[in-house]
Amino acid sequence: MRLVSHPVLCNYYVTYRCNASCSFCDIWERPSPYVTLDNARQNLRDLKRLGVRVVDFTGGEPLLHRQLPELLHEARQLGLITTITTNALLYPKQAERLRGLVDMLHFSLDSPVAEEHDRLRGVACFDKVMESIAIARQLGERPDILFTVFTHNVHQIRQMHEEICLPNNLVLILNPVFEYNTVETGDRLSAEALTQLSWWGRQKNVYLNDAFVQLRRDGGNHISDPVCKAGSTTLVISPENKLVLPCYHLGLKDFPITDNLYELYHSADVQQLVALEGRLPGCEGCTINCYMQPSFAVEVNKYWWRALPSTLKYNWVKGTWKQLL
Repeated sequence: MRLVSHPVLCNYYVTYRCNASCSFCDIWERPSPYVTLDNARQNLRDLKRLGVRVVDFTGGEPLLHRQLPELLHEARQLGLITTITTNALLYPKQAERLRGLVDMLHFSLDSPVAEEHDRLRGVACFDKVMESIAIARQLGERPDILFTVFTHNVHQIRQMHEEICLPNNLVLILNPVFEYNTVETGDRLSAEALTQLSWWGRQKNVYLNDAFVQLRRDGGNHISDPVCKAGSTTLVISPENKLVLPCYHLGLKDFPITDNLYELYHSADVQQLVALEGRLPGCEGCTINCYMQPSFAVEVNKYWWRALPSTLKYNWVKGTWKQLL
């Protein structure tokens, strides 16, 4: 049973540029402009009109965009929930300008061991994450730690939880690694690793969408009976001010927005691609978290029930549940 028929999330790529070179990501390899404030203002109004509730200003590294505070302010003025994920290299210098503008602020940290984290990120940023945690707490912000989990680092969850998150009263978000295109992310998570993830998701100050675990046990999305609703739940806007379909990672087609996102989304060409969500050849086996999360939220099925407890838990802890009512 479908509960929501309109988009609920926008992944707004403010730039593809990045000041890191993560081994499990290829976005930083792409040339890229920056979104303009004028385009964003109109797009955000249309997003609100389309029913979007959450805007993830992403990249690349979103803090590279010098007008990011203005973008966040525009979204907040419209009552949209804002979220940012950053490697924290620039956060200490920009923290004051970002204060109070980000509902869900995530610092990426992929190992509690500095050398390992920096190797995965291709740049020395562990110390910047630690510095950013201290600054954010001083400013009254409530950042989360986003931990991308591989088979090789699942054993480090306890150390991350006990040495970094609990002492700082931070939520540890477990982000199971996913494969896409030709990016080498390593072996898929083992059955034992998935079991450990489910256990950790029930612990204090830990968030894991358990539907991610179930989807991986089921072999990912299947085009014969798709769980993915990326096209109808998630709008992807590129730095070139284009609507990307059916999702960023598959990216079969993009449409220039030209200050008319609302009409563009409802156009026949866009809706034809939306209707193919989860059914395209490249969708087979997909487990990409940023599209599955909203997919689980709009249709009552086993994944909806598996996602519900963690969704309620996180939004209660963060205080964003009121905005979702």
